[in-house]
Amino acid sequence: MYTKVGLETDVQGASPHRLVALLFDGLFDAMSQASAAIAANNVELKGRALTRAVRILDEGLKAGLNPAGGELSEQLRQLYIYTSMRLTQANLHSNLDAIAECQRVLTPVREAWNSIGSHPVVRGAAQGEPVAA
Repeated sequence: MYTKVGLETDVQGASPHRLVALLFDGLFDAMSQASAAIAANNVELKGRALTRAVRILDEGLKAGLNPAGGELSEQLRQLYIYTSMRLTQANLHSNLDAIAECQRVLTPVREAWNSIGSHPVVRGAAQGEPVAA
């Protein structure tokens, strides 16, 4: 219960960057839960965890992409579509390898996103252009 209250407080006061980081955290947590559920032969938990992971990908990460983001945005959209499909297959076939593949291909995206957050952008005094702080 305390974890849920803490998460709700974190989400309410979060910046858009932090919200995406929280989506990644939830996605990786759901994939880990699904892997553990498959290992424990817990079909119900596996289904819930992978459904949650797919929803985070589709309704959170993919839906939050800016179509004006160009090639990078399109590549991320395609990656989210692919991993969503692989996680659905993992659910159907209790496939640990498919979950591990999704974790492997999404880890660099998550790490890159988190590294962006550790380098805040401020406006340059003269030109008004973003510069690393």
